[in-house]
Amino acid sequence: MNKVTLGCLGIIVLLILGTLVTGCSMYNGLVTKSQRVDGQWAQVQNVYQRRADLVPNLVQTVAGSANFEKSTLEAVTNARASVGRVSIDAHNAPADAAKLQEFQQAQGQLSSALSRLLVVSENYPDIKSSQNFRDLQAQLEGTENRIAVERNRFNEVTRDYNTAIHTFPAVLFAGMFGFHEKPFFAADQAAQTAPAVQFNFNNK
Repeated sequence: MNKVTLGCLGIIVLLILGTLVTGCSMYNGLVTKSQRVDGQWAQVQNVYQRRADLVPNLVQTVAGSANFEKSTLEAVTNARASVGRVSIDAHNAPADAAKLQEFQQAQGQLSSALSRLLVVSENYPDIKSSQNFRDLQAQLEGTENRIAVERNRFNEVTRDYNTAIHTFPAVLFAGMFGFHEKPFFAADQAAQTAPAVQFNFNNK
């Protein structure tokens, strides 16, 4: 075997090794980015669950007031139940845009129902003056703000991941390794607007 043949074989071996090293590095990088998306999804689920957990106490507090609008309470209760029926793994971000849209729509309905409940509560001085209601209002406001923050972070890490799988040379291997584009939260004003939970407690 002459030197030219050995040299060619050496180059081929180096190319193969370089490809393997590059492939392993890209794979590990994509795994890390995918895990970040899943981790941030868990955070999104957590803050939405915190809001859902506040609903029963909020409903119970306002329901104690005489003549409070029954339809408003039913809307909140039904919206919370709808949220519970949208099942997405808390530790795996949705890979299907339709599933994420279904989740977002259910959460948006709950946001709207809560907004309506809080606006109606403005007309009931006994509710507005309740310390329990004030505490729940503050918790809900904080949770709504947290939801907006975590959703934005989810979109950021998802964008980072999606960019990575479409960037050369990862784009050549991503599909083969099982890495596919992940959906974002859509810009939906109805779903992202926090309920108007600030009240003027001096007007009774």
